[in-house]
Amino acid sequence: MTRISRRQFVTAGLVTPLAFNLSQAQTPTRPVVVSTWNFGQAANVEAWKILSSGGRALDAVEAGARVPEGDPRETSVGLGGLPDRDGRVTLDACIMDEFSNCGAVACLEHIVHPVSVARKVMEKTPHVFLTGDGALQFALANGFKKEKLLTKESERAWREWLKTSEYKPKANIENHDTIGIVALDRQSNVSGACTTSGMAYKMRGRVGDSPIIGAGLFVDNEVGAATSTGVGEEVIRIVGSHLVVELMRQGRSPQQACEEAVKRIVKNQPVKSKDLQVGFLALNKQGETGAYALQKGFTYAVYSPEVPNQILEARSYY
Repeated sequence: MTRISRRQFVTAGLVTPLAFNLSQAQTPTRPVVVSTWNFGQAANVEAWKILSSGGRALDAVEAGARVPEGDPRETSVGLGGLPDRDGRVTLDACIMDEFSNCGAVACLEHIVHPVSVARKVMEKTPHVFLTGDGALQFALANGFKKEKLLTKESERAWREWLKTSEYKPKANIENHDTIGIVALDRQSNVSGACTTSGMAYKMRGRVGDSPIIGAGLFVDNEVGAATSTGVGEEVIRIVGSHLVVELMRQGRSPQQACEEAVKRIVKNQPVKSKDLQVGFLALNKQGETGAYALQKGFTYAVYSPEVPNQILEARSYY
């Protein structure tokens, strides 16, 4: 499959939800997987291998998330991620299954696949969340290899940034984007994962929404799942992904739920919201999807029996 950069979201394969709206489906659609941004398309390919053969949604979202984590060309996730202001690449990730089991890691260094470490936390410990050196020790004890995450390209970008040391995240560029992926399998079970290297040139120790259950990701197998991307601080303020799922529980479609969550951010931050990006992506138990963002340019990828891994552009508030 040809790799498509997020900066090329106007190329072939990109359509808008107006052109194809999954929520218009008359019958349940399963399996289905949806992922944030154009790099979600490659993630979906791996997830679909599992879903199409009758595999579990949890296995699918982990496999999908590992794709951008291991791609050094993606500067906002995993290997090759842009570092903090001290030049250290720190990764955040979480995963959640159909039984409300969940695991997360934050400020994890030297490990390419934090999503898989998060799954080990979920399955092998009594805890949900491990951070920093503790997360690294746990990963190494469970067979993960210690590797250098800072590539020559990311180091070069960091050293260029040091010339001004200006910290001002911009919408829809690789310095603060996340891979969020949620899936529905043939058994009608839902799972999700979220992983990122966080905002480029962040303060040492900063953690965004991505590893926080309820903020960057939430799964409720009675309802569906949601994930987020963009400036995590604003998602945390409204516990965004949990909000989206609860709105779906109350009867909103995935699209309506994502729109209400974004409008909540605007209500809380009417001035600041004009200059930052947050996007939500949701999937319900019927296989319907929804996506909405503050600014134009948020794309996501959908793979189902009816939709052969298309990239869509979400509607936006501004």
